[in-house]
Amino acid sequence: MKFDQLTEHAEGKLLSGIVDRVGHVVINNPERHNAISMAMYQAGAAEVTRMAADPEARLLVIRGAGGKAFASGADISKFEKERSSAEDVSKYAEASKAFYDSVFTFPKPTIAMIQGYCIGGGMGLAVACDIRLCEDKSRFAVPAAKLGLGYGYEGIRRLANLVGPAMVKEIFFTARQFSAAEAYDMGLVNRVLAPHMLAAYADDYAKRISDNAPMTIESVKAITQSIQGDESDRDLQALAAMVKACFDSQDYIEGRRAFMEKRKPNFTGS
Repeated sequence: MKFDQLTEHAEGKLLSGIVDRVGHVVINNPERHNAISMAMYQAGAAEVTRMAADPEARLLVIRGAGGKAFASGADISKFEKERSSAEDVSKYAEASKAFYDSVFTFPKPTIAMIQGYCIGGGMGLAVACDIRLCEDKSRFAVPAAKLGLGYGYEGIRRLANLVGPAMVKEIFFTARQFSAAEAYDMGLVNRVLAPHMLAAYADDYAKRISDNAPMTIESVKAITQSIQGDESDRDLQALAAMVKACFDSQDYIEGRRAFMEKRKPNFTGS
């Protein structure tokens, strides 16, 4: 996937677009290890929300530009301008939360393709995704305790759902960097690949998903997200309706016919 196929936002620091049924968001601030400013958070939330409503996008892949970092979190060089008062901190927190929430609630699969550093807010972004693919030299950390920052409930819960409470405490209490191998062992990432293999693997992974039945995938994601959320928020009737809709769909007919005819199905999401 070539970046020139995407649209620039936030003065070119964030790129987005849909290519071959795959939505893309690129954190494009490589000179600062893809640190994320408020404008980038705002643009990211807007673009993810837009693609969530676009039937052309069957999934979303998020990556960083430059090959050295997925995202290194907040742009500390902008703290004096963007986070110098309690009011500014609140606005910044709302912007970052909106971006992470837009990714987490994206109704279709989301993939974080992680090259190099995944630090702080980069971890928050990666954890909001469904699948995390990284290279074997990737490094992970949440250095909040080294900066005196507070960290919100949703981000910690999402991380705990992946790695468990004990590992969350180690990650935050020590604020240390850990390796791709450690990330895999704790359940943070799904796959660890050699650097030269990651991009091609991620593209193939995305195509494999985009070729499958969208309604089936979206219903499974909705049920899984519900299991991970608060029990009081679960709408079992709505989830059951999504499952029923799969069996009532043209895709179910197409899937059966393709199986009997020994050919690849052509799913339309209807």
